[in-house]
Amino acid sequence: MEYLEFELPIKELEDQLQKCEIIGKESEVDVTETCKQIEKKLIATKKEIYKNLTPWQRVQMSRHPSRPYTLDYIKALCGDSFLELHGDRSFKDDKAMIGGLGKIGDQSFMFIGQQKGYNTKTRQFRNFGMANPEGYRKALRLMKSAEKFGIPVVTLLDTPGAYPGLEAEERGQGEAIARNILEMTRLKVPIITIVIGEGASGGALGIGVGDKVLMLENTWYSVISPESCSSILWRSWEYKEQAADALKLTAKDMKKQGIVDEIIKEPIGGAHSDREKTYLAVKSAILKTFDELKNLSPKDLVNKRQEKYLEIGVFKG
Repeated sequence: MEYLEFELPIKELEDQLQKCEIIGKESEVDVTETCKQIEKKLIATKKEIYKNLTPWQRVQMSRHPSRPYTLDYIKALCGDSFLELHGDRSFKDDKAMIGGLGKIGDQSFMFIGQQKGYNTKTRQFRNFGMANPEGYRKALRLMKSAEKFGIPVVTLLDTPGAYPGLEAEERGQGEAIARNILEMTRLKVPIITIVIGEGASGGALGIGVGDKVLMLENTWYSVISPESCSSILWRSWEYKEQAADALKLTAKDMKKQGIVDEIIKEPIGGAHSDREKTYLAVKSAILKTFDELKNLSPKDLVNKRQEKYLEIGVFKG
């Protein structure tokens, strides 16, 4: 288990509890009461820390190396029914963007999302979750297939941004993202979008237009990362905490601004602390949202989706 800086008091108490349990097993000393007191203190400390997370701490939580990624969610939701589809039929298969068909119960969905790696080798293989233009074109191809067969789309957002390399720009990164945004606004099947980690800039928006947009509690969604914002405004990364605060990028802020529709609660300690509970919460949110959307006609779906995005940023005096 890896701990973030603000989680160190929890680590200390967990270490104490472990030592206490070892003493109880290896000697005849009764440590039951001591263990109970440490457990009580541990629960209280966890509640106190996770209840008062700053925006920057939530950004750190969203990047936790143990946090579940897109494929983890898909495998937990669909089991063996997931069939991954590859390639944009134009250039190549982008490993940072994954997609395919899967079933939750008897209902088929087209799942699309960015995939990060969990060690150095897989991070390079997945390009750190940063998709190239062919990734967005693959996503659009899959969405169009879903539309053709009347299958609802679920997109899972977790990216530090679209890949900013020269070759990506040469192959039309901006156009690919813009095309996806346009096509998603008029797709004739339900689209459910969930931010499961980092929702950064156009990289997230390229698959982020949905009838309902949901965010897990310890995720962020913003036009720029706090570090990049800090380096632009203060010419240094040192002010990333102030930048995170000013950007209003947390799930709570996004809900308040009307950019997302719902927040999915995470277990105390974050999604990685109890994966099964997180998967169940996400599954329940997908099915509940699909129930709300499945009876709408394609025309109503498109009209409501376009109205939803036209209203964002409109402030009535």
